[in-house]
Amino acid sequence: MIRLNRQLVAQIEWFLPVVTCALCALGLATVHSATYDPAHGVDPLVTRQLIWLGIGLAGMVVVLTLDYRTLERFAYFLYGLVVLTLIIVLASGVVGGGARRWLRIGPLTVQPSEPMKIVLILVLARYFSRAQLAPQGMRLRSLTIPLVLTAVPAAVILMQPDLGTVGVLLVVFATMAFVAGARLTPFVTVFALALASGPLLWAYLLKPYQQRRIMSYFNPEGDPLGAGYHIIQSRIAVGSGQFWGKGFLQGTQNQLNFLPEQHTDFIFSVFAEEWGFAGAIVLLILYFALVIRGFVIANRARDTFGALLCLGVAGMIFWGVVVNVGMTTGLLPVVGIPLPLFSYGGSSLVSLFVGIGLLMNVQMRRFTFVRGSI
Repeated sequence: MIRLNRQLVAQIEWFLPVVTCALCALGLATVHSATYDPAHGVDPLVTRQLIWLGIGLAGMVVVLTLDYRTLERFAYFLYGLVVLTLIIVLASGVVGGGARRWLRIGPLTVQPSEPMKIVLILVLARYFSRAQLAPQGMRLRSLTIPLVLTAVPAAVILMQPDLGTVGVLLVVFATMAFVAGARLTPFVTVFALALASGPLLWAYLLKPYQQRRIMSYFNPEGDPLGAGYHIIQSRIAVGSGQFWGKGFLQGTQNQLNFLPEQHTDFIFSVFAEEWGFAGAIVLLILYFALVIRGFVIANRARDTFGALLCLGVAGMIFWGVVVNVGMTTGLLPVVGIPLPLFSYGGSSLVSLFVGIGLLMNVQMRRFTFVRGSI
């Protein structure tokens, strides 16, 4: 039985779950639109997403019952467990769309790379909060361990392959390292090494279809029915929404199935076509409010670990939105990453709810070090 602690309950953060549920509600409606068929009514994917939403809410409540400082002690254990799961996926995972990213557990299919984002934030927050920083900042040598911690899951996920998730892991690492006190020099060095090894990475790590997608970013019209198809159709959908949009269930690109992966990676295009520029701005404002609130909670956190935890979660959401919106509008290459709290996908949704729960956890315990539960 969960014991109530009035002191902690009084500090519960309500703004975050309200904004989160608003985003999920819009996402659920858009998933319905993206999968709508007048002959069959509500698609089973909508029902599944609703079930995952309930599981995510339950996961958020469970996270609130734990003192986030307890999670610090188990960070490396959780990291090893999820990395092991990623390795198992490579050996016996479920294949879909040419990628092996999922693991079947009973009736459920989960994607371990999604909880890996949260677990990586945990271990990086633990490491950076305990690191002894020099007065002039963190040098490249001090970043070796967190770089390895990031590179191991990134390498395994790249083999699935899942270039989008790898990109998110890397930018989350860079964000947390920077706010933890890393100097600019290590980032320049790592970037230079990445550029120098670019030809090798291109030739041996990227699949041919990934190479074609990246090349199509520069000239999508060069292969309009192949690698450039995603970008072209997505641009048409976003642009055809104009200012006010065509209305719910009225998007032609969506309803005529011109949009690829319209309920996952390209769901922003569906939303923008139906609700236009005005709706897209409202959606981005909701995300902006969520991220800014994460920064505010980080600033108010009682300890460094809590602050870094909040900054990591806020950074994960921010970069997820930037990459997804960027690729659906043609500003970034198509790398295949869902829109946080919006796209269809159970593992992503539950992991993000756990992340929101961590933000609420830090906020709730900012005035006390009592190790109680609510």
